[in-house]
Amino acid sequence: MRTRTRRISRGLAVLVALLLSTTPAHAAPGGTALDWQDCPNPADIPLHGLRCAKVRVPLDYRDPAGRTIDLTISRLASAKPEKRRGILLMNNGGPGIPSLLMPARGIPLGLPQSVRDSYDLIGFDPRGVGESTPVGCDIPREYGSSVQPYPRNAGDVVRHAALVRRVAENCGKNDSGKLLPFISTANTARDMDRIRAALNERKASYLGVSYGTYLGAVYAALFPARTDRVLLDSAVGSGGMDETQFRRIGAGFQERFPDFARWAAARAQTYHLGDTPEQVTAKYFELAERLGPDFRGGTLDALTGRMSSDDQFPELARRWQAADREHQPRIAPTDNVLSAQTHVICNDADWPASVGHYVRAVERDRVRFPMFGAAAANISPCAFWPVDPIEPPVRIGGRGPSNVLIVQNLRDPITPLAGARSLRAAFGGRARLVTVDQGGHGVYLLVGQNRCGKDSVTNFLVHGTRADASCPAEPPA
Repeated sequence: MRTRTRRISRGLAVLVALLLSTTPAHAAPGGTALDWQDCPNPADIPLHGLRCAKVRVPLDYRDPAGRTIDLTISRLASAKPEKRRGILLMNNGGPGIPSLLMPARGIPLGLPQSVRDSYDLIGFDPRGVGESTPVGCDIPREYGSSVQPYPRNAGDVVRHAALVRRVAENCGKNDSGKLLPFISTANTARDMDRIRAALNERKASYLGVSYGTYLGAVYAALFPARTDRVLLDSAVGSGGMDETQFRRIGAGFQERFPDFARWAAARAQTYHLGDTPEQVTAKYFELAERLGPDFRGGTLDALTGRMSSDDQFPELARRWQAADREHQPRIAPTDNVLSAQTHVICNDADWPASVGHYVRAVERDRVRFPMFGAAAANISPCAFWPVDPIEPPVRIGGRGPSNVLIVQNLRDPITPLAGARSLRAAFGGRARLVTVDQGGHGVYLLVGQNRCGKDSVTNFLVHGTRADASCPAEPPA
């Protein structure tokens, strides 16, 4: 596999990674007085007393006395000082998704009072995102997602390459602040340690979802002595959001879809999508052929939805019915979300640069995973990213305390079980894995949580108890 030729030397890379991962605690502004204010709240949600402040961090941690950027953080303080264990940093995934209001948003999603009493809940918009120093690329309207569209043939891959090249070039042209190389998971993890120090805490616990699991894993790898309890929900693999992880989506879709096919067939008189799972599957391919890539992507979005088990299936069936009548394009995220996603994904790994590599990958995965594999293997802006990674990926390993819990659905279409197993193996004795016999994306802080999965997380965060375990499926409510 041919990759970029412009790389930092292996010896220099190792040296840089070593120096960055051992930044001493006194380099952070421990105990800095923060100016807590009302949080921005464009969605006008209940904030439950959430307050926000700014923390300044180095843009480039190789030059800690150089240029700084702003992070916006939030705090929902424990109301029970006698029960308070410390702080719980929270990240909602993405990358590129704001997490500033995550502590408040978790309350209506079932965040237990025992967790709220045990921690000050700390949200933050990562570097490049939202209320923190943001990035923007002027993403073209026709580029809709970091998960690429389904290519029918090699010509589609070549044509899409022209679009994603334009996305990468736009990011380079718009980088007036010279932020481009520094929006990465490793630097966001270093920012988290600056947040910990600014709050005058000796250690930090962490709760991360989806991509946030990789961010938490990198934090635990870079700062093992400063982690308390690390909860990783719906895990990407130990290599992060690299090509391997994206191509796992093809398998994840294939593993999750039969749940919907059985459900829809059992309700054929209501939704008319097929009398058997095989007929529902055939209906998928019929609609995909007629409606194009947006239909496949929209189905993935619905199967991934932040409701546990099969609660999102009625909405997906209604969307299929509407799609059968008229084309409904996917709704693209904002420019900042897509731009920040692209920065992190492309800066975190050294992606193959050959269009031919993706043509071959698409052909392989179209056969291996015919429902979505060709999309998961399609070319992205990272093939044309204007800068090379400034450091190698952080190695996730077993050095550090045994304080990590991974929770994972068996049939997650966007972060499949293979990623969680990869991360569990990389951590070795540091981690335990709890699997839940259900589909969908997410175990904790979502509608219809599996009781066993929820209790496993809560008991870990509040009491520190954890073990490798399997949670059985729960009957529909």
